[in-house]
Amino acid sequence: MKKWDLQGKRALITGGTKGIGKAIADEFLELGAEVMIVARNEKEVGELVRLWQAEGRRVTGLAGDVSKEGDRRRIREEVELRWGALDVLVNNVGTNIRKNLVEYEPEEYLQIFDVNLFAAVELCRLCYPQLLKGTGASVVNVASVAGSVDVGSGAPYGMTKAALIQLTRNLAVEWARFGIRVNAVSPWYTDTPLVEKVLQQPERLQRIIDRTLLNRVAQAEEVAAAVTFLSMDRASYITGQNIVVDGGMAAKGI
Repeated sequence: MKKWDLQGKRALITGGTKGIGKAIADEFLELGAEVMIVARNEKEVGELVRLWQAEGRRVTGLAGDVSKEGDRRRIREEVELRWGALDVLVNNVGTNIRKNLVEYEPEEYLQIFDVNLFAAVELCRLCYPQLLKGTGASVVNVASVAGSVDVGSGAPYGMTKAALIQLTRNLAVEWARFGIRVNAVSPWYTDTPLVEKVLQQPERLQRIIDRTLLNRVAQAEEVAAAVTFLSMDRASYITGQNIVVDGGMAAKGI
């Protein structure tokens, strides 16, 4: 019987030093996976890896910007060198600049696309050979409810997340015959550094809570739990899905 753990899994997690990414890495390590985290800040990567290693976790880290082609290739090369195969790819890294559409400069919305969408596309493409060699291989893309409805996060952010959800569906179809599952997780407002300034606005926070059946924002660990499940062999019959972690927001009308 398949176990409720990640023992033996080799996992690459982008944006793994903060917020949802860190919570995912924590959960993976707790359940026995061997993890490689990627983030831009070399100091933060090193400190976190050393902390986990001191706890006896099997973890390594790589400082890199997944929006840059050279860094993406370096990540792929490190995966090949260290493992030769990849069981789980979590495309978690994300960014945002909140404005009305007409207020963006082209370089600003292109940055959002590069980080939120094109990085995931390219890592899927580059890591495909390693995923083929993986055991029960799985890709999980961290999208957002902003990919399905407007949540006041700006059009470019919502566009990238909608595209990420569709990428998930397309790749699930393309890669099913190779035994690679591809799913997405779409959080609602979650208590992370990315939305810290939003949640510090009392009126905005109250509107978010009023819209949410569970009357609170999510914690990063609650989103990480969904990503973890989809990465397990226990979820071996789930692919092409977008799991919404929204505290019941989408179910609420007036």
